Amino acid sequence: MSPYDPSAFLPFAVTVDLVVLTVRGQGLCALAVRRGEPPFQGRWALPGGFVRGDEDLAQAAARELAEETGLCVQDTGGAEAAHTAHLEQLATYGDPGRDPRMRVVSVAHLALAPDLPAPRAGGDAHSARWAPVEDLLGRDGVAGPGGEPPVPLAFDHARILADGVERARSKIEYSSLATAFCPPEFTVGELRRVYEAVWGVALDPRNFHRKVTGTPGFLVPTGGTTTRQGGRPAQLFRAGGATVLNPPMLRPEI
Repeated sequence: MSPYDPSAFLPFAVTVDLVVLTVRGQGLCALAVRRGEPPFQGRWALPGGFVRGDEDLAQAAARELAEETGLCVQDTGGAEAAHTAHLEQLATYGDPGRDPRMRVVSVAHLALAPDLPAPRAGGDAHSARWAPVEDLLGRDGVAGPGGEPPVPLAFDHARILADGVERARSKIEYSSLATAFCPPEFTVGELRRVYEAVWGVALDPRNFHRKVTGTPGFLVPTGGTTTRQGGRPAQLFRAGGATVLNPPMLRPEI
């Protein structure tokens, strides 16, 4: 057997790109940053960057998010942070021409959290903002907040974002992931609005209440009530221990 020769293989870089989703104003929004450096300088993109030699992928994802936006989204098993979120690997993207600088393989991550603050640009990002996913994935691309003409997301980020949105839409059917968009205590109405925002459909309130409260382990009553949505006091719940919903919450056909 021939000895291993590292020089026989072309070098390549590894990056992390982040699909960060939250519900704002009854709609599903994703975090977008405007690139401050080439390539695609001035174009909107997903937050992310190169993995350092001394960190794993999850650490790189959390670091890049904090550097480029000022947000602290960490794995639920990590240390305490100002803002915690569900974080999972989404997919790997390795088209040879996806980055004009060199061969770059990106390991995308999906992060979901409630009530994330207004982002603050940093690192190599010129600015950052929350944008409705339908705008970011529109046929003509995304327009700037100042009325600039729409342009596509940089790199292959439109594909990565679309994959992340579909992952979220499909997983809330059969898992308790929708509660990641909610505060620690929430009402059934608030949870319903999460499903409506992620799926982009209106749901019947009574049927939804019957399904989620009748699914074993999905929701646990806290014993408290709230009037923060107006009207009569609504019962508060927290996420139960179930990770798989049986029966599943099937997505309505549009």
